[in-house]
Amino acid sequence: MSDQDRRGPVGSRVDALADGVRSFVSTSDARLLLVFALTLYGLFTVVSVLLGYNVNGIVDTLRRITFLSAVYAILVLALNVQWGYAGLFNIGVAGFMAVGVYTMAILSSPPTNTFPGLGLPLPIGILGGVLAATVLGLLAALPALRLRGDYLAIVTLAMAEIVRRVFRSPVFQEFSIGSVQLGTGGSRGMNLPENPIRALFYQNPGEAGSPPNALGSALFDAASAAGIQPSVVEGWVYAMVLVVAVGLVYWLLRRVGNSPFGRVLKAVREDEVVARALGKDTRLFKVKAFAVGCALMGLGGILWRLSGGYVSTTMFQPIYTFYVFVALIIGGAGSNTGSILGGAAFASLLFEGPNFVRRIVTGYVDVGAAPNSLYDAVAALGGLDLTPLVAYSLSDVNVSALRLVLLGVVLIYLIQNRPEGLLGHRKEVASPIDLTDRGGEEGDG
Repeated sequence: MSDQDRRGPVGSRVDALADGVRSFVSTSDARLLLVFALTLYGLFTVVSVLLGYNVNGIVDTLRRITFLSAVYAILVLALNVQWGYAGLFNIGVAGFMAVGVYTMAILSSPPTNTFPGLGLPLPIGILGGVLAATVLGLLAALPALRLRGDYLAIVTLAMAEIVRRVFRSPVFQEFSIGSVQLGTGGSRGMNLPENPIRALFYQNPGEAGSPPNALGSALFDAASAAGIQPSVVEGWVYAMVLVVAVGLVYWLLRRVGNSPFGRVLKAVREDEVVARALGKDTRLFKVKAFAVGCALMGLGGILWRLSGGYVSTTMFQPIYTFYVFVALIIGGAGSNTGSILGGAAFASLLFEGPNFVRRIVTGYVDVGAAPNSLYDAVAALGGLDLTPLVAYSLSDVNVSALRLVLLGVVLIYLIQNRPEGLLGHRKEVASPIDLTDRGGEEGDG
């Protein structure tokens, strides 16, 4: 009997996963992501020092960057399955995220909540949220795939807005199915189940002020000696869970990309007419790709909001779909490694970056009070005085507008100079097995 037979199917899968991890770690893509992560951490550490943050503030800043980068990486990987592989223009990402989060909340929230749920175990709620996003993706894809380009985009955007307004509707703020009371909270939002990470650190994680357990006491004491608060330790552990989730999603999509299913998707991406001429039912493959992407979007939404303990429909505005698309464009459509790189670059530099720029400028330069209007700020340019415009642009109210301006500049630059993104349009081999002797890989698909 061979070693593989003795280990059984589970052991074989674990070995395959370990081999995949070792193979990826030795590639140039892994080194690229590692260098980029270290560069980001170094940059934000320097920025935090310039802002006068203590150790707790620096560590918390790096935690937030890691958390947002991981969330956007998952969402961009999901969109890459649809747009990068199958060419499906889905601009309803936020709607599928909302379905995943709200379904998870309804299934797992305690019946004692203001807006009650079924009180099922959290893993069942997460699985239910992912399945709900998958089913909605199938329902959207079946009729919509008769459409192309802009028309498909309009359908997905409309569905996302329908979903958001249904969850916001007073009709579903609190409703009953038989004798079971449920609710979405309507415009008030609803509380989510307790962050599962707390179970690692506290004796009674569902109770406020619960004493820490042995592991929690040891970690919190060590962190306190370094000046780090317990909440930051919890946040870092949750961020590391998300990083592991990114790795698993990446590994899954690499396996999918190297499978016959993935190779058909790549053929659809390159020329759907040729793929159909070879006898492939391209519509069926596109429906499956759409469903897989929507499932991962639901998972990304769940992991994003679960740490905050609260969800509202205002968190799923169409602008978030735009953000995910921008991140995919930066990384390069069709590249899984580019999706992670683009998600991290967007979340850290473009999404969080303007806030840090504002803090540094206002902390080191006296720009004075912000003018009341853009007209007053621009009018001062006639006297060659840039201070009012800088003060107006960096005010708390206008930072979000500054972020959009920065996104526009980045998009214009990429469209003119590198429309394929940072890692897009990389050379690929048709075989799922690397037939070369080189240590790196030509592309990840």
